[in-house]
Amino acid sequence: MQTNHRLEHRQQATLSPRLQHAVRLLQLSSLDFAQELQTVLSRNPFLEEEEPEEASEAAGETGMAAAASADAAFDATSLEPSEADPQASAALPDGERDPWLADGSMPSGTAGDKAVSALDLTPVDATLRAHLHAQLSVLPLPMRDLVLARAIVESLDDDGYLRQSLDDAAEGSGLDPRPSNVDLRIALKRVQSLEPAGVAARNVAECLLLQLPTIECPLLRETARRMITAHLDRLAARDVPKLAALLDESQDRVRQACDRIRRLDPRPGWRYGTSQIQYITPDVIVKRVRREWTVALNPAIVPRVRMNQVYADMFARHRDASHGDLAAHLREARWTVHNVEQRFQTILGVAQAIVRRQSRFFDLGPLAMRPLGLREIAEEVGLHESTVSRVTNNKYMATPAGVLELKYFFSRAMTTASGGKFSGTAIRGLIGDMIQAEAPGRPMSDAQIARLLAQQGFMVARRTVTKYRQQLRIEAVERRAA
Repeated sequence: MQTNHRLEHRQQATLSPRLQHAVRLLQLSSLDFAQELQTVLSRNPFLEEEEPEEASEAAGETGMAAAASADAAFDATSLEPSEADPQASAALPDGERDPWLADGSMPSGTAGDKAVSALDLTPVDATLRAHLHAQLSVLPLPMRDLVLARAIVESLDDDGYLRQSLDDAAEGSGLDPRPSNVDLRIALKRVQSLEPAGVAARNVAECLLLQLPTIECPLLRETARRMITAHLDRLAARDVPKLAALLDESQDRVRQACDRIRRLDPRPGWRYGTSQIQYITPDVIVKRVRREWTVALNPAIVPRVRMNQVYADMFARHRDASHGDLAAHLREARWTVHNVEQRFQTILGVAQAIVRRQSRFFDLGPLAMRPLGLREIAEEVGLHESTVSRVTNNKYMATPAGVLELKYFFSRAMTTASGGKFSGTAIRGLIGDMIQAEAPGRPMSDAQIARLLAQQGFMVARRTVTKYRQQLRIEAVERRAA
């Protein structure tokens, strides 16, 4: 065997660390970007957050102090003694004393160690786990059984379901010896007996079965139990005639049982606690100014970060080889300031290009949406398609039609029977209008909608209609007919 050596030239694109940092910041959402920036600010001494001008703050505080002094002087001369002086109020007869000030307590916002604010008086919603733990605390249970029941409560999700196995739930109890399967089932039944009914179920059928005792009529309760146990799919489809034939019951009784089942709660955990709502903060705002659509960055997401020039000058004067970490922090600070500016300039440029291309959408609505690809915006702005893709990912635009993701304005071109072009967004809006205008009791199937679109010149397959209908969160024809 012989070893051969060969030289060849090859070009390869390599991202520098600075460019990698810029790309990473560009593809983050506004929330992730704010968190990333706060992390950098907390560890980098060369970065600082811009504060409002102290002069304006001082002027505002001076004005507020003057207004407060004037109000105090007015109150001292115009209020009754009982309102101006708590001690004078205490000296009045019981019938004329202010009950709020008579015992020496202070209203909210006044000075004192025992001041009560409105926030202190706001009730706190109890969570599902806290509600269940409170019920377990009053039960006369041995410590081992109580610990096992509490472990199952801690394993419940926000819907109130036990999505994991009993063995996994017992792992969190830390009991030694390990509880047996009989102990686990007993603990599960104990938790399922608590309020709200249906809690700690392992599936929807079990959740509904746990709530069946709320049905007073035993005949309806038995019919509902048979429907949930053996024919849950028919129950979900509301197929009353088929259910009556399978259960050998009258349609009236089956319909009554279905009505009672629909009153049950498939998510009992939602009754307790407040779910954390994730609000979307738009990156850009679109407004109409003098018959022209204008785009502006949302000031709420633009960070006020700058270089700490004092520290940077001190480091430049006293820099030596032992300050390698500080040099890295200074380099990171310069990159961050530059990349923050570049990020928002890129977002604004892409958003402006989208609004120019889709101006008819803002005037006429979704039916006027034109086909648009990433390449068109990339060529207009002077960026690469991958950069435009990163910019439009998890970035939102506030429009008169609502807050929309930038990717909403992109769709592939579809051809009409006459050779014209239309976008999938326009077809999706047209399908929604057709379903809203359908006759009561006579909903159209996806195949019928596809035929109607074909009559109008839009060649759309039935599966495409189904996909667009699902994206609009519209139920199938069987559900709409029920």
